[in-house]
Amino acid sequence: MEIGELIGTGRTADVFALDGERVLRRYRDGLHAAGEAEVMAYLGERGYPVPAVWPTASADSLVMQRLSGGTMLEALTEGAITPEECGAVLADLLRRLHAIPAQASADPGHRVLHMDLHPDNVMLTPQGPIVIDWGTATEGPPGLDSAMAALILAQAALTVPGVEAAARAVLASLLRHLGGTGGMLLDEAKARRAANPTMSREEVARLDDAIALILESAGAVPDPA
Repeated sequence: MEIGELIGTGRTADVFALDGERVLRRYRDGLHAAGEAEVMAYLGERGYPVPAVWPTASADSLVMQRLSGGTMLEALTEGAITPEECGAVLADLLRRLHAIPAQASADPGHRVLHMDLHPDNVMLTPQGPIVIDWGTATEGPPGLDSAMAALILAQAALTVPGVEAAARAVLASLLRHLGGTGGMLLDEAKARRAANPTMSREEVARLDDAIALILESAGAVPDPA
């Protein structure tokens, strides 16, 4: 398998071109890709919008469908999608995901959770939005996943230069389309985020402020009619 150019990089993995149809996602620091491939295949079989995935001989890599189009973050930055639309899409993707039964958990209330759903992990393709980067996926109560999505947006609003206003607006839209913070496990999401080794010192230090921003934004969200 001939690996081409580096076309994307994140906190834990790099993505390389293979050909016009496939890419290679390779983890750094010895992380394993088998679990990510398994959950993507499970969700894809149930109609959830994920890239097609193929196994590899390397534990730290997986081969995925190469998607056309850019991320929702790029579209938001370019003005091709509004913050209101962005929040609505994220809310819809969360609802659709949480309608799928857990793969392994015996708890009937558990679902597959992405745990890192934000505009840079959604590709806007001609076939519709497709969710990428499933390395943090787990199973548990849906309220944890929704809380994590809101917390990531709130952190971005407080710590990422140049996106403050957009992140606040997307957060408000997400909360509006989810009906507020009811059922969100914000304390658990905060604890998990604080324990994430990829978080910067500043990001961890602003977690309480991020929770306050979520609650403030939810207070400004009218109850759905």
